Amino acid sequence: MSSQRPRIIALANQKGGVGKTTTAINLATVLAGGQRVLLIDLDPQGNASTGLGIDRAARGAGTYALLVEGAPLAGVLRPTAVPNLSLIPADTDLAGAEVELVGMPDREQRLKQALATAQETAGFDYVFIDCPPSLGLLTLNALVAADAVLVPLQTEFFALEGVSQITQTIERVKRALNPALRLEGILLTMYDRRNNLSELVVQDVRGFFKDKVFETVIPRNIRITEAPSHGLPVSLYDARSPGALAYAALGAELKRRLAA
Repeated sequence: MSSQRPRIIALANQKGGVGKTTTAINLATVLAGGQRVLLIDLDPQGNASTGLGIDRAARGAGTYALLVEGAPLAGVLRPTAVPNLSLIPADTDLAGAEVELVGMPDREQRLKQALATAQETAGFDYVFIDCPPSLGLLTLNALVAADAVLVPLQTEFFALEGVSQITQTIERVKRALNPALRLEGILLTMYDRRNNLSELVVQDVRGFFKDKVFETVIPRNIRITEAPSHGLPVSLYDARSPGALAYAALGAELKRRLAA
């Protein structure tokens, strides 16, 4: 087991429906091909847990227990159908965590402390945190615990408006709570090359954010949409689909960026 601290990456965007959870599942799966990966489902909707085949009724203790009750990391880790990929599921009480955290000491540091004090964390190469589509205390805990933020961005009209809000939040967290936090990159999702608007959004985002935008673009693909209903990442559901190939390319690009 490695003693090296893992890379901790939060996937965040306060706008829902941008492919955030889909990216968390599939990017974690791709990187688990050669390294140990942990995915933390911090969204009360629990879609990352469902998408990895963990039924809501079978989850037991998860992120709520970790954050609010102080449960040890080892007690909330779950194996998945993907070799080398572990999950901390979103348990049923997580929806109440936003309210309960308000009155707790170090309320924005709870996840960071849980990961920092757990010996098990050293066994992972990457930790991905799937944030809820909001900028509340759960997302704040993720940003304080993370080294970097990956922002999925749908290639639609209101995309730039939404991304400016999350980048401002990252800067505020960096100044006040986590000086090491950085924007790892913006990932363009749900791209439809038949749609002129998609291409205009791509040009606008690349023109504004430059090399912070990943070269890889995730296309609209029915296999990506179907895979979660089978409790599988798209690379296990249909490895030859355009969606699976795009996430494989994204995993390779992220590794290159982190090594640079």
